[in-house]
Amino acid sequence: MPIRWATSRTLPTYEGWHARMATTNDLKNGMVLNIEGQLWAVVEFQHVKPGKGPAFVRTKLKNVESNKTVDKTFNAGTKVETATVDRRTMQYLYNDGSSFVFMDVSDYEQIEIAPEIVGNAANFLLENQEAVVATNEGRVLFIELPASVELVVTFTEPGLAGDSATGRTKPATLETNHEIQVPLFINQGEKVKVDTRDSSYMGRVKS
Repeated sequence: MPIRWATSRTLPTYEGWHARMATTNDLKNGMVLNIEGQLWAVVEFQHVKPGKGPAFVRTKLKNVESNKTVDKTFNAGTKVETATVDRRTMQYLYNDGSSFVFMDVSDYEQIEIAPEIVGNAANFLLENQEAVVATNEGRVLFIELPASVELVVTFTEPGLAGDSATGRTKPATLETNHEIQVPLFINQGEKVKVDTRDSSYMGRVKS
């Protein structure tokens, strides 16, 4: 069955967004908070009950606009404003030079997403790969990838047998043109597992 290609378009942006109130007891990873007019995604959170004093919640938040990450502590039960986020699985098609084009896998609708929104996810995107596109009121907030991906090393210096225990590394270029550090024994053409959060090498993928 032929694929129905829709006309590509750019999602509009909005000055405001729908929001609802919650408390710090409701926090979840990936939840987006509106703090003083800025959107922050919850990366990590921990409920702390000290022996003395009131309980609190320690969080790590990532700014949706700038990708800046900060640590913020809330008193337990504090009310927070959350943004309504729609997450849709989309297929990455190509980069047209000015934007990344994705297609909704459910209705084949295509959208264009600016590079600054795609951010570091571009380091791990291959054509036809699926990713989660998070939007609010039609405005793309960010791209979500799996915690790890498997990519082929397209260039690195020849591997050195017996160097697996030294802990030394060398640069390697992946098939997405992103460069990471790998152990000395990794060879060109091998597939490796990479952490999408910090570009760290996680292991060799056995064929």
